[in-house]
Amino acid sequence: MSEVKISAEPRTEFGKGGARRTRRAGKVPAVLYGHGEKPKHIALPAREFAAAIRKGGANQLFAIEVSDGTQVLALPKAIQRDPIKDTFEHVDLLLVRRGEKVTVEVPVQLTGDAARDTLIVHEHDTLSVTADATKVPDHLEVSVEGMEAGNQVTAADVELPAGVELAADPELPVAAVTAAPTAAQLEATLPEVETAAAEEEAVEAAEAPEGEEAPAEAEAKTEA
Repeated sequence: MSEVKISAEPRTEFGKGGARRTRRAGKVPAVLYGHGEKPKHIALPAREFAAAIRKGGANQLFAIEVSDGTQVLALPKAIQRDPIKDTFEHVDLLLVRRGEKVTVEVPVQLTGDAARDTLIVHEHDTLSVTADATKVPDHLEVSVEGMEAGNQVTAADVELPAGVELAADPELPVAAVTAAPTAAQLEATLPEVETAAAEEEAVEAAEAPEGEEAPAEAEAKTEA
């Protein structure tokens, strides 16, 4: 993975108020740490950082140039997002050096199609691996092509690029192939769903205060 050059500014305001002001200014609050050095609080340009993460993934390597003259290489260690706005709230960045080995979580993508009438359950979508800090893969791939129900893919089955070593348990399940439910099985579950819904409505009606209608009854009258 190629490194992305990004500028940064030292951050002098801390706490929730300072972080909010940093974000309002179009920047992401971040902390640089590692190698026994004192943590350094910085602010990254939000747009540039987001574009780099979208392209390179959560393990994107950054060449950071701070306005005070500091120049470092760093990998995202923890990224906090706002789930509603889909923006970056805060980033922890781990200092690294060229040739240094790091252990990171890398996404695993399943390729190919399993046998007909099967379902694929993706049990773990990342794997822990050890790699050169400047050569961390953006993802790993493993094929499920033609697999029959009952087969399983483990961490040991995932092919790793040269120089990358598996840090996770080799027996860690990555994906499992199961038989798809038949039409008869799906139909058999419908009565159970309808019964559960009826029981829930009965409970709501019983718990409704005197003089008030249960939600389902009120909705039915409104539609009428």
